[in-house]
Amino acid sequence: MKKLLITGVSGFLGWHICQLAKTEWEVYGTYFSHTIEIPDVKMLKINLTEFQELKDIFNKINPTAVIHTAALSQPNFCQNHPEESYKINVTASCNIAGLCADYAIPCAFTSTDLVFNGLNAPYQETDIVSPVSIYGEQKVKAEIGILERYPNTAVCRMPLMFGIGTPTANSFIQPFMETLKAGKELNLFIDEFRTPASGTTAAKGLLLALEKVQGLIHLGGKERISRYDFGQLLVEVFQITDAKIKGCYQKDVKMAAPRPADVSLDSSKAFALGYKPLSIKEELAALVN
Repeated sequence: MKKLLITGVSGFLGWHICQLAKTEWEVYGTYFSHTIEIPDVKMLKINLTEFQELKDIFNKINPTAVIHTAALSQPNFCQNHPEESYKINVTASCNIAGLCADYAIPCAFTSTDLVFNGLNAPYQETDIVSPVSIYGEQKVKAEIGILERYPNTAVCRMPLMFGIGTPTANSFIQPFMETLKAGKELNLFIDEFRTPASGTTAAKGLLLALEKVQGLIHLGGKERISRYDFGQLLVEVFQITDAKIKGCYQKDVKMAAPRPADVSLDSSKAFALGYKPLSIKEELAALVN
């Protein structure tokens, strides 16, 4: 069987990719701080920032392809810990691309919609990047470094993702649901827009990109939506009674990392290749079932 190496399988997206990939591939998953077991996936504890460890893994497994999802992806953390996050978000990512180039194997890298400043959405792959946070800056540096080292890499800009919680990671909807079910008020931005996709849809998109894409690709969902309107849909689909959702503005919430207003992705290039997100309502309904 073909061997797929997936980094960061203790993360939300990495776990979802494993669920889909293990039917077609012999899957090897890396984790570092969060120990995890995934049935039918061979687990490897590795510090991706140690180049020798990385090389040893490649030599040992001899992978057929790699999907690199491991990252420090909390913008506020990266804003406060730029050096620590740079090592994994930029240096390790470029090293992985370099090794994939040495092995001449397909590689997919997960970037972010936060490479844009939010002033000219929806964004196509050809639009100029202009991040407003350190996390966004690091992903831009990784994109550039990766494509310099290995132009064949599928650099996948991922949207905001949601879905069922995994053994070691939640998406943003889990804390939303807890707040609402506890009868507390949930404040959500009415002036922040994204193109969300479920973890399963995003994982399908990555596996498609691994096979069909070289260079940049956007894997956003079908609809542009505010956090507030997303919350309203969540309440409707999950039938949460007496939910208290209040709209607020980005400027009213102090956070370490600046947030762009609208980083909606135009993913028509991916749609043409066969990437098929459902509507957000359908995506949420699938989670209920």
